[in-house]
Amino acid sequence: MKAAVLHASQDIRYEECPTPEIRPGCVKINVRACGICGSDIPRVLGDAAHFFPIVLGHEFSGEVVEIADDVKNIAVGDHVVCAPLIPCFDCPDCALGNFSLCKHYTFIGSRIFGGMAEYVVIPARNAVKFSAERSFEEAALLEPATVGCHGVLCNDFKGGGTTAVVGAGTIGLFTAQWAALLGASKVVFFDVDDDRLQLAKDITGFDGVNTRNIAPADAAKQLTGRGFDYVFGASGACPSYINCFELAANHAHVCFVGTPTGPVTFTAAQWEMINRRELRVTGSWMSFSAPFPGHEWTMCAQYLDDGRLKCDRRMIHKLFPLSQCKEAFDCYKNPASVKGRIMLVNP
Repeated sequence: MKAAVLHASQDIRYEECPTPEIRPGCVKINVRACGICGSDIPRVLGDAAHFFPIVLGHEFSGEVVEIADDVKNIAVGDHVVCAPLIPCFDCPDCALGNFSLCKHYTFIGSRIFGGMAEYVVIPARNAVKFSAERSFEEAALLEPATVGCHGVLCNDFKGGGTTAVVGAGTIGLFTAQWAALLGASKVVFFDVDDDRLQLAKDITGFDGVNTRNIAPADAAKQLTGRGFDYVFGASGACPSYINCFELAANHAHVCFVGTPTGPVTFTAAQWEMINRRELRVTGSWMSFSAPFPGHEWTMCAQYLDDGRLKCDRRMIHKLFPLSQCKEAFDCYKNPASVKGRIMLVNP
């Protein structure tokens, strides 16, 4: 088969490699669409790959073309998306159903070969079915959708409150949607890019504020009178972490979904907002729960199928054929020009 094989930093090649063979408990997928995640970029353009050669890709969808004899819940012809975590199922965290926190996991598309290929073999329990009425490109957005869903659930979210989403990228778009689907009274995006804010409004209908133009604390007061009840940090930009506290009301719930791209520095007064406002601050990591892979995945697949969750084509910046994998990653050498997910597709 053909695959995008990473041989070294900035050395990704479209080339022949062995087609994976079916194993017990597994299914073989003809990959049709695979998104490039932010975590893939430093693996290709930097030094973050675990080993070489490796086939990356964990945000992928496709059609099942073969199943092992012992697989009962998946059939040939099913359209599936990959839930990429393979936890150990044996450690204390796994025993509690906290699969995202497993210390002994492996991961499809970073630690083992993934979906930037014509075919991939994965455990059947990692294959999540979706309706054939939805496109493969839509379904390839399901993994980041589950990340947003997991963050909302981690934040002890309850309907009726106001919600601020800091960062209007892909994860932010899904976080905002899930807050609304679960009953938020008001959702507002905060970002420094007018194009992203406009796209977010076009897709979700929610207003946005450019924090280059107004201080977050002033915006929060104007919009709510007291600050937001729920705040989600969906950006990796370091100043956004401080903005989250500035936007928070007394007794607000603040959840950091994004991963910082560098050191985050607070003044004593900025950090003291946690104390003075008695904030509940939590993190969110990946998107898995019990029963594996978790209600995040079943909810996202269900809401995608019935149209309540918008995996909008406008979230995709550009589609590249798998054969142009190098050109696709070269786009990220000018990251400001990339507005949304880039996907690699097979015909």
